[in-house]
This record gives sequence, C-alpha cells and structure tokens, in this order.
Amino acid sequence: MITRGKDTLQRSVSVPRDGNSSEPFKKLSEYSLTLSVNSQKDVIWLPVNPPELEISDATGGKTYELSGIGEINVIKGPSLTSISFSSFLPAINARYPFIVDPNFSYPDYYISKIRGWMSSQRPVRFIFTGGTFNLNMAASIEKFDWKEVAGSGDVEYSLGLKKYVFYGAKPVLIKNNQASTKRQARPSDREQPKTYTLVAGDTLIKVARMQLGNESRWREIQKLNGISDAQLTRLQVGMRLKLPG
Repeated sequence: MITRGKDTLQRSVSVPRDGNSSEPFKKLSEYSLTLSVNSQKDVIWLPVNPPELEISDATGGKTYELSGIGEINVIKGPSLTSISFSSFLPAINARYPFIVDPNFSYPDYYISKIRGWMSSQRPVRFIFTGGTFNLNMAASIEKFDWKEVAGSGDVEYSLGLKKYVFYGAKPVLIKNNQASTKRQARPSDREQPKTYTLVAGDTLIKVARMQLGNESRWREIQKLNGISDAQLTRLQVGMRLKLPG
C-alpha cells in the first residue's frame, strides 16, 4: 500500500509470515531482515519477519503566500528515508513455524546487540531482501522499544531507523592561487576488532552465547586467544579475549 501526503511518500510493505505453507522455510527464506556493523562482519538476522515495513520518504519543501500570485511551493531536496517495523523475538525453546532463522538465539542476545550499537553512536547496515524489491542502506537506530510477553518468554519490539549519510570535512588545497578540494576516501562502517573482558562466572561457552549468539563457537574463541584445554577451567577474571568476526 502506498499513500501520498503533501510532501511525504509512505510505503507499507507487507512481509509474508504464513506458518501454514507446506514449505514454510523455503518460502520465508526469500524474505529476510538483517542488521550489521563492521562491514557486515557482525550480523544479526531477525528471526521473525515483521508483518510489514513502514517506509517514509519526504521532501523539505515549503509553501509561501505571495501577493498577487497566491500560494507557491518551493521544492527542496529529499529528507532522509525513515523505516519502522514491529515484530517479536521468540523464546529460545519456541517452535513457531514462521521463524526464518533456524539457528536463532536468546532474545537478550538481540537486545544486547541493538542497544550496544545504539550506544556506540555508529551507523548500522540495514538489509531487507524481499519478493519485489530489496533495500541496503546505512542507518542510525532512532528508536528501540521492547517488552517481554508474560508467560511465553517472547519479547515484542519496535524498531525505528533513519538513513545515514557518511560525511566529513574536505581539506581545501591552494595551488596557483586556485582552490580545490582533495578527494576523500569512501567512508566505512568498519570497526576495530572486538574484545571482551572476563568477569566472575564466565566460561568460553557463555561468552560465545552472549557475545556471538552461538555457544558452539567457543572453540573459535579458544583458538583465537591461544587458550589450551588445560586453561579452560582456570580462566582469570579480567582476562581480555579477542572475539572472532
């Protein structure tokens, strides 16, 4: 559904979530939403597709009243695209037929990731793969609201994103009394390698589950940090671990 306002174009994109399909995963895998940082080295695949995406494009146009002419509209450049949607994060033991990621993690893993990205004040990469069109854009997380559903362990959430445009000051070079701007390298959302500092009660399995979303990846952490099997039960509080991408 597409609705047009005075200076706004809003698109409501329906996303299939039909658990009655005879081939639900094959059908639903055509539709996916991911958020990532660090040039897509750190990715979360949202486990349940939202019913729809609300996409809003607007212009900065203004209307003026001129004597003898009447109302005129001054068209300006487009505002940044906004995207919003709502869905839920299923409890780890949920077996809903419309879950699109068979390896989904605990709800607190996604919550921790999204909140951490918001706190870092860095853009994320939003990718929507759909049946009729795709979206791939850098975005800032403008809003993230969530609440736990009593009795089920599921967590309902709503997410608001706004397109992010990389920018930076351009140095001005003076040559032969003529000014020119130096071409800048393309900005990147790549981050420095991630680390984690152990606290009391931590194990590599727990770190892999909470930081990577998959406890089976604890061997990768062990190998990356050169930890022997004999050291696994004697990990020191305060030890800084490098985490795989």
